[in-house]
Amino acid sequence: MTSKWLKSQDLSPSEKGRPITRRTVLTATAAAGLATVVSPSIVRAVGETSVKIGFIDPFSGTYAALGDSELNGARMAIADINKNGGILSHQVELIAQDDAADVGTATEKFHEVVEKDNVNFTAGAVSSAVALALSHAANLKPILYVDTGGHVDSVTGSQCHWTTFKVCSDTWMLANALSKRLLQFGKRWYISTPDYAWGHFLEAGFAKILKQNNGTLLGNALMPLGSTDFTSVLIKVQEAKPDVFIVLQGGDDFVNLMKQAVQFGMTSKMKFGYGLVELEPLAALPAEARTGWGVMEWWWDQPKVPQVKPFVDTYRKLYTQTPSARSWFGYVAMHTIAMGAAQAKSLDSEKVSKAIEGMKLPPDLQLGPYPIEYRAGDHQLLITEFVGEVNGEGKYPNLFEVQETIAGDKLAQTPAEKDCKISYPA
Repeated sequence: MTSKWLKSQDLSPSEKGRPITRRTVLTATAAAGLATVVSPSIVRAVGETSVKIGFIDPFSGTYAALGDSELNGARMAIADINKNGGILSHQVELIAQDDAADVGTATEKFHEVVEKDNVNFTAGAVSSAVALALSHAANLKPILYVDTGGHVDSVTGSQCHWTTFKVCSDTWMLANALSKRLLQFGKRWYISTPDYAWGHFLEAGFAKILKQNNGTLLGNALMPLGSTDFTSVLIKVQEAKPDVFIVLQGGDDFVNLMKQAVQFGMTSKMKFGYGLVELEPLAALPAEARTGWGVMEWWWDQPKVPQVKPFVDTYRKLYTQTPSARSWFGYVAMHTIAMGAAQAKSLDSEKVSKAIEGMKLPPDLQLGPYPIEYRAGDHQLLITEFVGEVNGEGKYPNLFEVQETIAGDKLAQTPAEKDCKISYPA
C-alpha cells in the first residue's frame, strides 16, 4: 500500500511517485493550503519564533496509509490552532519525518528534529516498537512526546515516563473489548501474530482472556512485519479448524493475509476476529475479503454526537477522504499539546506534562459518546472502543457496522496493574 492520500491529494504532478521525505511532506502541506509551515515574516508578525512540533510517523512501507492519516489529522489541527492565534501567540510549525515503521530510522529522525530543528515537542508513531523507542528517547532529552498510534501497553505501563502521553488504546483495552463477542462464536481460537511488541502484547491479552473462560488456544503463528506470503499460516489454521481465527496483522500485512484467506476459502468456514479494525486497510480489501468482527478506536458515523459531522465534513473538504481513527489520533495529539501549553502558560515540557495530566477533552475533540481524559497515573487517554462487524456489502466509507460502544475506563487496567510509576525530576 503506497502513501496514496498524500500522493493523490497533495503532491504536484512532478512529485508523484517519489518517496515521501521531509521536503515532500512540507511541500505537500503548503500545496494543501494549511498553515502548518509558517513563513518567517508571518512568524515575526505574531511572535519572535514559531513553536515547532516534530512529527515522526511512517509515510512509506507497511503502515504508510496509517501514517498519512495521522499526518493529515495533525495538519488539520495545526491549521485550527494557528487560525486561533497559535500556541502562546506563536504560530506552530509541524516538521514531519518518515520513520518507515523502523526503530533505527525513527530514533535517527527523532534526534534530527530535536537537535537540528530544535522542536519544542514531539509526537507520532504507528509501530509499537517505534513508540517505545521514541518514548525512551524523549525521556532522555527530556522533551514531551505524544504517542499517536503505537498501542503497546508498556508505553503507559512498565516503561512509562513523565514525558510521554498516549492517544490510542492499550492492547489490553482492545482485547478486552472484543473477546466477549468472540467467545459467543466458540472457545477454540487460533491467532496470527506480527512478531514484534504490538503483536506479542495483543496476543497475550486474547490468550489470557480465553484461558479465563476455559477456552483453548490451538496455535499462535508468528510472522515478521512486512510479510507477503501467509500460506504456511493459513494451512495450519485450516488443519486446526478453530471456531475463531484472530488476525492481529495491520496495514498491508492485514490486506495480504485476508486476500489469501479468501483464496483458501476460509472465510465461509470459521469466524474471523481482528485485534484492531482500521478504515484504511478495509478500503484496500476486495469485497469478498471484508468479513469478521473487530474493534475500531474511533468511527466517522456517529449521528448521536453532533460534533462529529463538522469534523468529518472539514476533513473531507481538505483531503477528499473520510477521516479514520488515525486521522483523529493526529488531530487530538496536536490539540493536546496546544491545550497543555496554554494551561501551563509555558513551553517547558515538564510544566506542559503536568498540565495535561487529568485533562478532559472538550466535546469538539472528544468526538465520541463518552467523556475521555488523560489519566494522571499513567498518561493514557481512556478512549471509547467501537465493537462491530465488518460490512462486506458496504461501499467506502461504510465498511463497518458498530454494534456496541464501550467507555475506555471500563476496559483499561489500572496504572498499578500495568506497573506504571510516573516520576518527575527532583
